[in-house]
Amino acid sequence: MALAQAPIRIDKELADSAREVAPTMSRSVAQQISHWARLGRELERSPDLNIAAIEAVLSGQADFDALPPKEQAIARTQWQSRMDAVRSSLRLDKAFKAEANQYAELDDAGKVVTRKADS
Repeated sequence: MALAQAPIRIDKELADSAREVAPTMSRSVAQQISHWARLGRELERSPDLNIAAIEAVLSGQADFDALPPKEQAIARTQWQSRMDAVRSSLRLDKAFKAEANQYAELDDAGKVVTRKADS
């Protein structure tokens, strides 16, 4: 029996990750995303994980250190994913130039270079 398909929008980072991983797993991009969705669903249903506690930590309502190791690992993964999304959207060079601030960054050789606001 063929699976019903429903078009959905996903963020670029997830699509790019699926595009990268799918061939190594012998899946299409859509199959990879479906696989990850099923894994996520089963994790949320797992009696061994307290998803509500993880969500409370992620929303700042609970203490990370109070989570058991498995939940801490999931929270760290979520934080990393969120930070990656924020970092990928930052263009501090443009913001600093707009504010006429100097900033320092690493060049392609790994050396620190100071940029002036007009450069």
